Amino acid sequence: MSTITQTADQFFKACETGQGWDGCSGFCTADATFSAQAEPLAEIKTLRDYTEWMKGLLTFMPNGRYEVKSFATDEQRRNVCAFGVFSATHTGQGGPLPPTGRSTTTDYVYVMQFDGGKICHMVKIWNASWAMKELGWA
Repeated sequence: MSTITQTADQFFKACETGQGWDGCSGFCTADATFSAQAEPLAEIKTLRDYTEWMKGLLTFMPNGRYEVKSFATDEQRRNVCAFGVFSATHTGQGGPLPPTGRSTTTDYVYVMQFDGGKICHMVKIWNASWAMKELGWA
């Protein structure tokens, strides 16, 4: 397993289990950027803020979990793509609405770009509107 693959795997696990920036920062450059063409994430521009968003999400969706479907490294372009399925139920306080008790199972992809041995940018590819409807938020 290549170094960037190992780093991406460790970052992915830390991010998806809600460890926030404290658990993810060691795998990223200090100024790592973030982008997504998804409404709930439109204002998030740093990877630090995204990891904190994930941490917050798991406070009102405490059964949140992921399943990795594919993990691929492109050494030439210095990026790693992770395809996962996230599943959770909105049962806790603190989300965009009071708890709906509804669940989602939603596909997403992270494309993690590397500078040296650390993630410098990540794109999340996600059909947010589908998940929002399933959760009763839209």
